[in-house]
Amino acid sequence: MNSRLLRWCLPFVFAALLLLGWQLLHASLPASRRFLLPDLARIFSAFRDHGPALLSATRYTALTALTGFGLAATLSVAASLLLASSSLIRVTLYPYLMALQMVPIIIIAPILILWVGPGAPSVVIVTFLISFFPLVVNTTQGLLSVERAQVDLFRMGRASRWQELLLLRAPAALPYFFTGLRISAILAPIGALTADYLVGTTTGGKSGLGITALLFSARNEIPALYATALLGCALGFALVAAVSALAWLTLHHWHDSYSASEK
Repeated sequence: MNSRLLRWCLPFVFAALLLLGWQLLHASLPASRRFLLPDLARIFSAFRDHGPALLSATRYTALTALTGFGLAATLSVAASLLLASSSLIRVTLYPYLMALQMVPIIIIAPILILWVGPGAPSVVIVTFLISFFPLVVNTTQGLLSVERAQVDLFRMGRASRWQELLLLRAPAALPYFFTGLRISAILAPIGALTADYLVGTTTGGKSGLGITALLFSARNEIPALYATALLGCALGFALVAAVSALAWLTLHHWHDSYSASEK
């Protein structure tokens, strides 16, 4: 079998095995405990029964996740260029970036409610905070990880510091940037879901998957709860797939890690 075709088929084969294992595990549970792991038919019925609510919540979560993720991607590039431009700036600001990442979201959430109120703005800010740090760390590391010979060649040509940064270091940092982007693409939907759970609101009929999951849990609608979880996973997969496709389009012509994967 063609190796490329095999790569495409294996995830679907594994998914089929997982679904089969799910059904077998459901059947093996005592009848009184099967509600903890509903069979697939009941979960798919939950999609039909709660379709409008799930669709609205998914759209809301996707919008807030993409907004926070987009802000993190944009501002992280500017922050990384600033950090890489000077060791003094890096030593001064980097500890505070780490401190910002270390503050638990459960503590930030009530502060955000006081500052900007519950709802989409707070959800976007939490998503941004969760997505921002991996991007800054990876991109800054990429900007600093250029071969010494190439740096010396630029300096022999009397390139300015910003020419060196933008023309040499920035292209070399692209693989690192996309690595951080993939990590943030995984974290952004998680951040949006968690933030919606902590700082979301149902005012105006707008709520995300976090509050939707909370409501299903309170009503003991277990199949609908699993359906909500699957939609959250689907959002993460879609965002990571989009980032991976963009990385491949950008890098496969010249970067070894992408060109090698085609063989």
